[in-house]
Amino acid sequence: MMLRRQARRGTTLVESALVYPVLFLIVAAIVLLGTAVFRYQQVTHAAREAARHASVHGAKYAQETLKPAATRDSIYTDVVQPMVPWIQSDGLTVTWNTTNAQTRAVTVTDPATNLSQTAPVSNTVTVTVTYNWDTGWFGTIPLSSTSVAVMSY
Repeated sequence: MMLRRQARRGTTLVESALVYPVLFLIVAAIVLLGTAVFRYQQVTHAAREAARHASVHGAKYAQETLKPAATRDSIYTDVVQPMVPWIQSDGLTVTWNTTNAQTRAVTVTDPATNLSQTAPVSNTVTVTVTYNWDTGWFGTIPLSSTSVAVMSY
């Protein structure tokens, strides 16, 4: 005896209507996350290269080569803008000591023993690159990276 199965018309359509939106959101989230990681890596690389450029083109470089030392504007123009042109100049912060590229000494106190000692500290340059990424779907995501480099020239 064969039992006749009832026709299940439209089940594929209903199942697709339930599964496809979830699948689309998962794929869109993967693409968006991948793009965010890529943008963050670009911002990080720009900060690292800007810090390297600033540390090499400091005050001592200017004295020895008779060329101008790196400034915030020259770092933006020479390094950051060619790498990430969508970052505006107000998204770049550069701080460093341009008067001396030599190693200096500071007094450090050990909190456990309360003993003071002199420790050498190199002058550093700090570059922060900030970018507000407009995702289009989920609003604006602020991306920021800070890189610190020792003044080497």
